[in-house]
Order: sequence, then structure tokens, then C-alpha cells
Amino acid sequence: MADACLAADILNLEYRIQRCERRVNRQVLREIEQPFDLTDVEFRELYRLTPELLNDLIDVLAPHLMHTRITGLSVEKQVLSAIRLYATGCYQRPVGEQWGISMSQPSISRCIHRVTDAINENIFRQWVQFSMTPEARWFAREQFQNAPQPFEGAIGAIDCTHVAILAPREHEEAYVNHNGYHSINVQMICDPTLKILNVNARFPGARHDAYIWSSSAARGVMERAYNRGERRTYLIGDSGYPLEPWLLTPLPHEPEETPRFFYNEALCSARNCVERLFGVLKSTWRCLSKHRVLQYEPGFAGKIVNACAVLHNMRIAGGILDDDPFEKYANGDVPGIHIDDDDNLRPLTLARRIQDRLIVERFGR
Repeated sequence: MADACLAADILNLEYRIQRCERRVNRQVLREIEQPFDLTDVEFRELYRLTPELLNDLIDVLAPHLMHTRITGLSVEKQVLSAIRLYATGCYQRPVGEQWGISMSQPSISRCIHRVTDAINENIFRQWVQFSMTPEARWFAREQFQNAPQPFEGAIGAIDCTHVAILAPREHEEAYVNHNGYHSINVQMICDPTLKILNVNARFPGARHDAYIWSSSAARGVMERAYNRGERRTYLIGDSGYPLEPWLLTPLPHEPEETPRFFYNEALCSARNCVERLFGVLKSTWRCLSKHRVLQYEPGFAGKIVNACAVLHNMRIAGGILDDDPFEKYANGDVPGIHIDDDDNLRPLTLARRIQDRLIVERFGR
């Protein structure tokens, strides 16, 4: 009996020694392997950002991620590990074993949570902003009017996309989408440069796009602007959304070479930017891809979506995306607001009248 206890103690001691050795080895590797010594091309392939952008992000997050313990992980390593998981979408242990990171799985998990929370709490609103003022909406109108696929009056294109997640323990059935897998249904609004203006990642996959829009803060902004007399300012969406005075959607089954057909073509071409956004976003940040399942509960998965939206907009600001930025307009004057005598009509009737008027004015031949 005593021999068995002694053997067990020896095995336990050997295991603890091995753990200490692995910890020391990882610390040595972290000090030796410096990702910022990579070439810019190699760095971008691993982390999707330039070294300059990532250093800027580290500087901003440093006050919120700094450890008090001298042996704690540096802010740089915390941010690199989280960005690497966003970029690859793989499991935490393989991320920790990759070059330049060298961390245990529990350390990677803590880093991902800390960095994701820090991005959401401190810089999300700075980088993802919807047009809240008349001046901002006028500038957004100018962007769409001068875009390669223009649509006069539009200030944003709206759509939803599914981000696959692990089946949650509570209300699992609510997260099964129409394609049969568990997801959150994420609503986004973007401009023609693919910059994200608004993100809503709070709803389960079974929720319809129209339901998410009806509960969206962006809808409240658009409705209030309309009620204050701001006309001819719209979001543009697909047929999954309801037609409203501030949200234009396509018309079904219109014959070719008619004004209504030309309206459909112009609207669908202009809103194609949001489809391109989803393609760019999911191919850059693979954790959002359908083929990578976020292994987190829905609330934290939504925070990861928000973090990826911030990083996407940082890439645009850094000139990484191929789309050429539109020139800023020197004249910030807001034109006079056109008032229509439509205030007493029901919203759907009013929306149809606005749509018909727009078709006659711009596409009638």
C-alpha cells in the first residue's frame, strides 16, 4: 500500500515538473519569436492587419489589458492571440501552438475574452457609427450618388447574414436557421466603400430579417429623421425587408424595359455592396465563416462579430481593402429639406407613394 502511494506521489511530482517545464519553454519561445520581425506580407497573412494598425490597436487597448503581475502576459501577446483566432477560426489550442504566440489553451481563452470585451466596451462605438446627424446623412447620400453603382438618396445598404455557433444550452431551437444549422442572424448596414455603419448581432438564427429590423436602433433613427421632415433619404434592402418611407426594397416580377424594371436594377446594383461586405468579412475573419463554428455562447459570439467589424473598418481606414476610398467633400453644407404633404398617410401607403414617385422621376422614359 505504501509503495503504491509512493509511486502515485512520484507520478504526480513528475507531472508537475513537466508542466513547469512546458510553461518555461513557452515563455522562452514567446521572448524569442517576435511576430513584428516578419515582413509586412507575412504579418498580414497571419494577422490580417499591418504592423502599424496592430500597434495602434495595442496602444489603445493597453490601459484595459495591462497586467499587474510581472509574469502576466503582455498586451501585445494578448491582442495577437485574439486576432489570430479571429483570422483563422480554429480551436484555441492550435492557436496557442502557432508561431509567435506559444501559449496554453486556458491562456488563449482568457486572452480572447479579455481582448474581445475590451474592443466592445472601449472602441466599438468609435469605429462603427451610423449616420446620426443631417450632415452625416448628407455626406452618406453623396457617397452613394457618386458610387460605381449609384442610387440617389441612399445612405446605406442593409442585409442580414448568419454566423454559425455552437448549439446553446438554453432555447436551442431558436438558433436553428432555415439552412438547418445553429447561428446568430447578424444585421449590418454599410456604405459603398464597404465600411460598416451599424451591427446588430443579438438575435438567434431563427429570427427573420424583418423582425430584426423592426427592433433595430437604426430604424428608430431613420423614422425620427423622417418625422422631423427629412425626405428622400433611404436605406436600401432586399425583399426580406418591409417597404417603408425610409427603407426601399425591390419590386417583384417587373417586365423588362419599364421604369419599374430600371428601378429594380439600380436598387439591386447599389445594394450589392452589402453582399460584397459579407464575402470580404467572412473570408478575412474566418471565425465568422459558415465552415468555422464559433465555440461560444450566443452573447459572446455577438461580441466577436462586433470586434471583427471594428477590425474590418480599421483595415479600410488603413487602405488595406482594394476598394478606392471616395473623396471627402469640402462643402459640408446641408441642403434645404424638402417637405411632402404625406404626413397623414399610413406608413405602407406612404412608402408606396414615395417609391412610385421616385420611379417616375428617375426612371420614367
